[in-house]
Amino acid sequence: MAGLTFSLICIMSRPDTERLLLDKQDYVQASEKLWGATAQIIKAVALKRGKKLRSHEAIIKYADKLSEELNDKSILVHFSVANSLHQNFYENWLSPKMVIQDAKIVEKLIKKLRPLAD
Repeated sequence: MAGLTFSLICIMSRPDTERLLLDKQDYVQASEKLWGATAQIIKAVALKRGKKLRSHEAIIKYADKLSEELNDKSILVHFSVANSLHQNFYENWLSPKMVIQDAKIVEKLIKKLRPLAD
């Protein structure tokens, strides 16, 4: 729990990390940091509710659960965008414009979920 909390604090205290990477045109690293921020916020929400998520699959299922619980399909749609950014880290197939656009979507998701993790 302390590790997750520390990771989340690091991500939330450096909200411009992804933006700096985008400014440097390091779209691959920005993609992975955006995915990491998404995964950490979902893990934090789950942990606050007493559940530890320990795999990519568990994170995906929990995002689906949150979307259903909150009756908010945008959570699942935005999570899928974050997941494609994670894939981009390995494949480098998204154009810079796509990564920049996807970053805006992921930022909305993180802002939406942050109150649930506090």
